[in-house]
Amino acid sequence: MNKEIKNYQDFIDMLLYAGFTMGGGNADGIYAIINWGWQESPPYDTPVRWHTECKETDPWEWRIRVLDERNDIAYGKLFFKKSGLITREWYPYFLAARRGGLSFDDAYESGTISHTAKRIYDVVAANHSIPSHAIKQEAGFAREEKSAFDRGMTELQMAMYITTNGQQFRGHGMPSCTFCTVEDFWGEDVFAQAAKLGKAEAAEKIRQQVLALNPHAQDKKITKFIYG
Repeated sequence: MNKEIKNYQDFIDMLLYAGFTMGGGNADGIYAIINWGWQESPPYDTPVRWHTECKETDPWEWRIRVLDERNDIAYGKLFFKKSGLITREWYPYFLAARRGGLSFDDAYESGTISHTAKRIYDVVAANHSIPSHAIKQEAGFAREEKSAFDRGMTELQMAMYITTNGQQFRGHGMPSCTFCTVEDFWGEDVFAQAAKLGKAEAAEKIRQQVLALNPHAQDKKITKFIYG
């Protein structure tokens, strides 16, 4: 199935078929439903354009729309420290591959999660849903720690401990993405399914799907895509 994307519903249909996608463009050579970046022209005739604010034809709007309207798609910085989407069907495989059954506390105790990320995670876990600017404030990040904060947020999303769950408008009208723990986002069933999978088994399942979507994907890139 290789469908030209003309609107939001086309995108959803293709995402449910594929199971996952890079958020925009395919510079890393894996797979993207919208395979052109916001500065590039589409490779076929389509009304889809970035940053028009049209909910039917703007991929930037779709990332929040899927969170507002559905409960079977996750969005966040998931691949190569860039944005991506994963469906409910495929999320357990990525959980098994990346977390290997470890809770956040287990991962932190083992040294695989940074202290900066822990400062952020503790605030997100305590609030259940909180906008990024409020996380920064509650976790006590100073202005000069912006880069550290951004790295910590990306680290937690890539490791699948927090995820975007919507957006909230601030007082001056600018939206801020909200975040929750992955446990709060999905609930127990996804984790129960992930627990039945071995890391190698889960990784191989993802690898085969990547190659089905893009037979030319390079093995090193696929491995990084899977494990983050």
